[in-house]
Amino acid sequence: MNAPKASFTPRRLITAMLAAGALTGGAQALADDPIKVGILHSLSGTMAISESTLKDTVEMLIEQQNEQGGLLGRELEAVVVDPASDWPLFAERARELLEQHEVDVVFGNWTSVSRKAVLPVFEELNGLLFYPVQYEGEESSENVFYTGAAPNQQAIPAVEYLINQVGIERFALIGTDYVYPRTTNRILEAFLKDEHGVADEDIMVEYTPFGHSDWQNIVSEIRRFGEEGKPTAVVSTINGDANVPFYRELGNQGIDAADIPVIAFSVGEQELSGIDTGPLVGHLAAWNYFMSVDTDENYDFIDAWIDWNDDEEAVTNDPMEAHYIGFNMWAEAVRKAGTTDPDEIKDAIIGVTVPNLTGGYAAMMPNHHITKPVLIGEVQDNGQFDIVWQTPSTVAGDAWSDFLPGSRDLMADWQAPMRCGNYNVATGSCGGSTAAEEAEEALAEE
Repeated sequence: MNAPKASFTPRRLITAMLAAGALTGGAQALADDPIKVGILHSLSGTMAISESTLKDTVEMLIEQQNEQGGLLGRELEAVVVDPASDWPLFAERARELLEQHEVDVVFGNWTSVSRKAVLPVFEELNGLLFYPVQYEGEESSENVFYTGAAPNQQAIPAVEYLINQVGIERFALIGTDYVYPRTTNRILEAFLKDEHGVADEDIMVEYTPFGHSDWQNIVSEIRRFGEEGKPTAVVSTINGDANVPFYRELGNQGIDAADIPVIAFSVGEQELSGIDTGPLVGHLAAWNYFMSVDTDENYDFIDAWIDWNDDEEAVTNDPMEAHYIGFNMWAEAVRKAGTTDPDEIKDAIIGVTVPNLTGGYAAMMPNHHITKPVLIGEVQDNGQFDIVWQTPSTVAGDAWSDFLPGSRDLMADWQAPMRCGNYNVATGSCGGSTAAEEAEEALAEE
């Protein structure tokens, strides 16, 4: 006996058609949802001088990607928040991006104290952060991709350049008072003493608050330190708008590069724009990119940046290139994984290689750091840098310093089967603390 056929009255037929249409429309709406890209950079406060440009950079990259059809057939949408150079507010804004706006990825932060403030949030909510600025190392998180320089990609080569190429014997380590300068200088002190036999009395260390403006006494101390008979240099980890009065005071006191050269780790083209760089000619900076790099890729990037800003005077700098690299790596990982799911991206991005702006390629390593060349630039009177030295090839970023006793046996590898950010090669074990726990401890010490 055959089963009775379903009876479809006009009402039931219309209801079925509406239901099917609703399902199809829902699926289409889901496919049309934009991929949300969070931007977590200070647009006000002491760090705005450096970070506001990075917000603009990510927005330009998003616009360019959308002009190419977006990703996975979906448009990208920028979600911008302003943490206002306030470190606890960084954590609040990060949570807002991940929980309220449900962004797929975040590009942001400058200072290490702001990065450590948001780390627990990204690890708790399994968000992805691309961090574009040089930092002190001593950290590795599965949720962070460090596209700026680790100490072995900036600080160590810079000091080696001062010793080997300039003949420097005394070092004034001058920085802003927070975790990046303090940890970097701890690494440099160990490096100078253990690797080059520099005596305690030949190392001067001084820290100032964010936004420090009265540099007269400290610059006087630097001048006296440099007058004690040995070639002397300043290694600067001063961050934000405090750099402007610092360099101005150097000029006021007649300290030029021929007497006491300054090599800076946080001063680039953006920080020099708008100030008289005439008295600064010959001072140095160590980065992985300068606007003056002579490559077609760089000229294309500069042209796009000038067009996007509609400003012929617009400058580019190293953290902008780091965002350029990080954004393209993330986009390639999305294409490779076919999804924006964080866990899929973590696996897909390892080994991704994209062009940098210096004529080579950057690769994402298993420790979530990238390969970068190291360049030393000399300030010119037009606010640009003349590249006076560079590594013959790219350098892989090291999350853990070879010069600190507690770190030299550690490595990070976020690939299966290890998946550990602090694996001890001496004991064959993975450390128990997460990067977020270590960040909270570091913040408690601030």
